[in-house]
Amino acid sequence: MKYTVLIPAAGNGSRFGGERPKQYALLAGKPVLQHTLDALAANARIGRIAVVLSPQDRDFDALIRPGAQTVAYRVGGASRAETVANGLNALLADGLDENEVLLVHDAARCCLPQSALNRLLDAAGHPDGAILAVPVADTLKRADNGGAVAATVCRDGLWQAQTPQLFQAALLRRALAAADLSQVTDEASAVEMLGRRPLLVEGDSRNLKLTRPADAALAAWLLAQNG
Repeated sequence: MKYTVLIPAAGNGSRFGGERPKQYALLAGKPVLQHTLDALAANARIGRIAVVLSPQDRDFDALIRPGAQTVAYRVGGASRAETVANGLNALLADGLDENEVLLVHDAARCCLPQSALNRLLDAAGHPDGAILAVPVADTLKRADNGGAVAATVCRDGLWQAQTPQLFQAALLRRALAAADLSQVTDEASAVEMLGRRPLLVEGDSRNLKLTRPADAALAAWLLAQNG
């Protein structure tokens, strides 16, 4: 079975810095988004990649070499969740069956290992969807208003969510339509608001999300290790 991946790529990545949005920052000789697209296209189980761009985006056409299975929709919104919702509606209008399973993946997670992606795809039959995630390893601290430690948080049972995250298209559309999109930090959180319980699939620490400039050096090293 071939799967569709939706990549929200309409943000500006302000914490990352740079002249361009972080998805277009050069990393190991290519834009970050190009590495992300290449990683997804390398998996034989991925049949379509939908990149959701800002209507004002001018970098995609200039910098990215999309594969035959990649399509771009310029319907990005003011938030990541709004961009995903708009992209999903565009895909459904373009023929995506609402019973199909759809993956959503961060544009800035450009080091996605194939092994982690395949573990997630193997869980595509779960009725509540599934997400990549890793158990929290570090000790967690809660801060007070002055920036001092207020408490140590028990990390037992805590996982750090990653992407891709996969859900039946109809379930994801219903979840996003019912949610306050300003409060949705990932697709799973919207689905959880419906009372559903997505499956946690073990991710990979190499599947980091570029957020700050220091992340670029580690990502470049990981890409070099993967050839």
